[in-house]
Amino acid sequence: MPTWDPAVYERYKAYRDRPALDLLTQIPRDLDPAEIWDLGCGTGEHTVVLSMRHLDANVYGLDSSAEMLAQARKRDAQVAWIEGDIAAFAPATPPDLIFTNAALQWLPDHGRLFPRLVETLAPGGVFACQIPVQFETTHHRIIRETAADGPWAETMADARPTAPAPRMERYYDWLSPLCDSVDLWTTAYIHVLEGDDAVLDWLSGTSLLPYVEAVAFEPELKAGFLAELRRRLTEQFPRREDGTTLLPFERRFFVARRR
Repeated sequence: MPTWDPAVYERYKAYRDRPALDLLTQIPRDLDPAEIWDLGCGTGEHTVVLSMRHLDANVYGLDSSAEMLAQARKRDAQVAWIEGDIAAFAPATPPDLIFTNAALQWLPDHGRLFPRLVETLAPGGVFACQIPVQFETTHHRIIRETAADGPWAETMADARPTAPAPRMERYYDWLSPLCDSVDLWTTAYIHVLEGDDAVLDWLSGTSLLPYVEAVAFEPELKAGFLAELRRRLTEQFPRREDGTTLLPFERRFFVARRR
């Protein structure tokens, strides 16, 4: 997992919040959870929303980043903030709700991961998940091509993903044997970004982290990579007449109810 900078990640807070809030609206209204886990909770903003919605529930926020959790602990002392790895998630009490927003894309083997997480739920429990589409997007293609084309290529070899995420039908096949209902959808957002290097700035908070960390101790390679990436992104995503830059961004959503 990359090292997160809360200040950089929250630079486009409104755009990063919206998918999480869209996911929250689709949690079944008849669910009255006693145990709630937010996996990959980050700075905890959405964990707190869950806590405020379900005042009698035990709410836990799990994240691998100590920096993110330090910010989360300032938000709500009633939430149990836990530093840990989602891949090792094994709750002592079966959750009634697992909420996870823009976190599981960092973990491999979704064919095992998603069913395993659902299997931890109590009967009737809900798994609510959002992950961004990455490999297939234009900006990710440009990142991969730039990373593979320069003196930094060998150093960044392990940072580059080698295959796209599975098709949505595969997720249905993995979840449906365990669930009474599986709701899947995608949403394409158009982000209106401001600034001279708007797309690069957006990506620096998430997708670029593995690449930048790969050359963290080689400043010349890092500077050269970012300069070339900036050039390619600016060419692909030109500024509009009003000075803004439009970035299409697609996200996948999953809401499944445990049998």
